[in-house]
Amino acid sequence: MKIPDKSIFKDSKKEAKFWEKNYKETWKHGKPVKVKFARNLSEIINIRLDPNTLNDVRSQAKKKGLGPTQLIRMWIMEKINGKHTQQAGV
Repeated sequence: MKIPDKSIFKDSKKEAKFWEKNYKETWKHGKPVKVKFARNLSEIINIRLDPNTLNDVRSQAKKKGLGPTQLIRMWIMEKINGKHTQQAGV
């Protein structure tokens, strides 16, 4: 069974009905996923954002099922890793 993309559901009730009907079958064919957790995030920085930018970040984070700080941290790590990749290819 192919798991549908969340965006195809018109509303949460239809999504809930789908999962109630297909949960067991989907679970049987599921595959383990390796999850990586950040550890020892001991340093804190403050960033000032204007209200419109912060609202945009919150909106994008919500679409991805993340909190705004998680999304910002992810963007920073992507940028850092992309920079290292580009330098290595030079």
